[in-house]
Amino acid sequence: MEEWAIDPKTWIGRSEQREDTVTAAPVAALRATFDYPATAQPAGTQLPPLWHWLYFLPMHRQSEIGPDGHAKRGGFLPPVPLPRRMWAGGQFEFRAPLRVGDRIVRTSTIDDVSLKQGRTGKLVFVKVRHEVCVEGGVEPALVEFHDIVYREAQQSGDVEAMRQAAPAEAAWQRQIVPDDVLLFRYSALTFNGHRIHYDRRYVTEVEGYPGLIVHGPLIATLLLDLLGRQLPEADVASFRFRAVRPTFDLHPFHVSGQPQSDGKTIRLWASDHEGLLTMDATAVLR
Repeated sequence: MEEWAIDPKTWIGRSEQREDTVTAAPVAALRATFDYPATAQPAGTQLPPLWHWLYFLPMHRQSEIGPDGHAKRGGFLPPVPLPRRMWAGGQFEFRAPLRVGDRIVRTSTIDDVSLKQGRTGKLVFVKVRHEVCVEGGVEPALVEFHDIVYREAQQSGDVEAMRQAAPAEAAWQRQIVPDDVLLFRYSALTFNGHRIHYDRRYVTEVEGYPGLIVHGPLIATLLLDLLGRQLPEADVASFRFRAVRPTFDLHPFHVSGQPQSDGKTIRLWASDHEGLLTMDATAVLR
């Protein structure tokens, strides 16, 4: 990375802390977005897994926003000089519940920065560790590793993202229609200004994608929502997901699940209209 003005690896170990309160309105709003009744969420209501993404929202000033709708490079995240940024995956340990009314504290640390050469050019992976504690608690209620990938600009002749067929059989499956309203509502609920999710002209003309990109966290949340619909009493201890290829708003896609023989492991995945795997995930129950 010697040709870059700043070595992103020098950001490893950088840390920040934020506080928030688990309020009821975002929970009711995401329930409505997922087509549940938008019922009152009284104090003590437990958050479904991954719904903590409704909190600790990025509150950057408008003058601090870069051309892609994210905050300008630098600050907490390293100033990686590659234009395209996406959520590559995540790993989670759900150690204790988060509930409506809780005061929560999140400590975030840059865990690793790595440079790789991919089929379409340079890639930079940034791994961020988040620990979420309920105020007054000693141990974190949630530990999350967030994998971010930065890529070079789209070039003519770029190799297409990996084509891997999704599993042929699923015990559970649900079709999702990723229309503009769904993507807008999720962006609004998570205060995500990334233009690839709502600005069709930007995503096609600047970043070179064929359509709006469905948020990786939205798909991951829909996978665990599928598990919750099928096994309402399930207690998820851990979860990991990996984005395989982008999902666009041009066609419906599917979220699917298959319990494994050990009775605790659930394989979950998302697939596009061609039956190609777009996200691969595993949940482990207590």
